[in-house]
Amino acid sequence: MTHAMSVPAARSTNLMPLYVIGFCLLWSASFVAGKIGVTECPPLVLLTVRFLAAGILVLGFAAIRGGEWNLSRRDVLVFAVIGVANNALYLGLGYIGLKTISAGLNALIVSANPVFVAVLAAVFLGEQITWQKVVGLLLGVAGVALIVAHRMSAGTDSPIGIAFSVGALVSIVAGTILFKVLEPKGSLLVGNGIQNMSGGLVLLPFALMFSNFSEVVPSGRLLLALGYLVVFGSIIAFVLWFHLLTTIGATAASAYHFLMPPLGMLFGWMILGEHVAAFDLLGVLPVALGIYLVTRPIAASVQRSD
Repeated sequence: MTHAMSVPAARSTNLMPLYVIGFCLLWSASFVAGKIGVTECPPLVLLTVRFLAAGILVLGFAAIRGGEWNLSRRDVLVFAVIGVANNALYLGLGYIGLKTISAGLNALIVSANPVFVAVLAAVFLGEQITWQKVVGLLLGVAGVALIVAHRMSAGTDSPIGIAFSVGALVSIVAGTILFKVLEPKGSLLVGNGIQNMSGGLVLLPFALMFSNFSEVVPSGRLLLALGYLVVFGSIIAFVLWFHLLTTIGATAASAYHFLMPPLGMLFGWMILGEHVAAFDLLGVLPVALGIYLVTRPIAASVQRSD
């Protein structure tokens, strides 16, 4: 029995680098797809369609496949609440911010979440807080503040858009901690479908009340962006994200968000032609060092346990 149980674990460990690479690439590219989408469609309309479409696809696939509906009422409620935080609030606020700031800056602000997750994990999850984590938190916040201040002084990004992105940061940190504290059981795939449906249903009345549907510009570009966001952003990337949270923990999984700023800026430059200043790259360095200090003890303990 021990051997049978160890085989799936070994396979999961062997595939972990692929999970991490896939998550980072898909998640960071979603910032660019989102930027394309909000230029041709009101943010709340785009997100409502994205979430409802993803939810219908996932739950429909799970129903056809069968054997996935093993969630209790509590688990359904927990996934729905997490969906409000991680979908409706995180992406809702983030997409509104994308209307007036670059995809790269949006990715950068949200990437600060590992340091906040590490501190909150010490409070709510019992993870040990050390001087390294404290210094890492300060460096991470300083690095993000440095780039945000530079962007604002240069007049290239709106302070209002930055404020919405900060709200998105708070939401994803809350969603991450909620997932680990409440620990919903059952299929992550079905849980992902429930999260998407709850996020879409919460945003639907706001989209109907506050969006100008005449601003929708039907085009192949919009359809491609929406298709990417539905399949790769809302389904595959989020399933990978919650798999990482379940497998390696909140702090270690969140640390990979550090890779989003350079990847987001790279995709923004390649696809959208967004300008990347040398000062922006310098600001990433303290963030990198901060996240390294925050996650190093956990990474070391994981290696020792293996």
